[in-house]
Amino acid sequence: MDQEIKIATLDAEGISLKSVSLWQVTWKRLFRRRSAVVGMIVLGILVLIALTAQWIAPYDPLKVLIGVEKVKQRQAPCIHLLGCPADQPEHIVGIDGNVRDEFSRLLYGTRVSLWIGLSTVTFAIVIGTVLGALSGYFGGWVDTVIMRVMDVLLAFPSLLLAIAIVTVLGPGLINALLAIGIVSIPSYARVVRASVLSVREMDFVSATRALGGSDFQILFGRILPNALTPLIVQGTLGIATAILDAAALSFLGLGAQPPTPEWGAMLGSERNQVFSAPHLVFYPGLAIMITVLAFNLLGDGLRDALDPRLAHGG
Repeated sequence: MDQEIKIATLDAEGISLKSVSLWQVTWKRLFRRRSAVVGMIVLGILVLIALTAQWIAPYDPLKVLIGVEKVKQRQAPCIHLLGCPADQPEHIVGIDGNVRDEFSRLLYGTRVSLWIGLSTVTFAIVIGTVLGALSGYFGGWVDTVIMRVMDVLLAFPSLLLAIAIVTVLGPGLINALLAIGIVSIPSYARVVRASVLSVREMDFVSATRALGGSDFQILFGRILPNALTPLIVQGTLGIATAILDAAALSFLGLGAQPPTPEWGAMLGSERNQVFSAPHLVFYPGLAIMITVLAFNLLGDGLRDALDPRLAHGG
């Protein structure tokens, strides 16, 4: 399972072999998939928005505009280029129920949602990788104890379990992130365990063991680096799930608390205005959909690019 492959090339002296990094081949295959490229472009735009939100947002997302402009609650979008009166303040996606600029809150919500996805998945991957690696490598009672605990967590619907954890810990964004991370651990632990089981009996592992390598060196130095491929795909897809779960918790009032500009919380606060002010529900929902779709497209592309059956494909 060395991280390079041999590719035949034709030069002036005939056929020769050259070593190419497996990751170089993976990147080339990834960029040949249109869906993955679209996902990466959209995610790149979202990351750029998150990094520059304080400069491109026309208003402070937490600032109430009463007394600053002549605006009212749930004011419809106003775009001067589309015929909105020039004497009316421009708010391209309208004003929310607390008289704040909805567009600015959407931009800052990108930062919150991406942070939610990355932080929860990182937490779950770290814990799940350690548990899955120990379970797959040592087996026996270690495997039994760890996997039975994971089975208990998997027996509950993930969102309901997250709601129960947040209910115990108390509403708040940090507690919601912790809850989502905890319910995500079993999926990563099972993926890593399966990969470790398939790698630990390979010749290069046996050779390291014969040379006197310690269990720590064998597991974390030899086995895990060659068992991370499915974890990368699972993690990419897991970010989309984490963003959805966090939005659901915030929608229910258990996640981000006012006035944090989080898309799920924005949906929850205006859910009763879906007919009178549909723009306040449509745009946060659209933002969630686009972000989740982008991560799913990238995850599907990574899965195809890292598929060992296609490793030497075109």
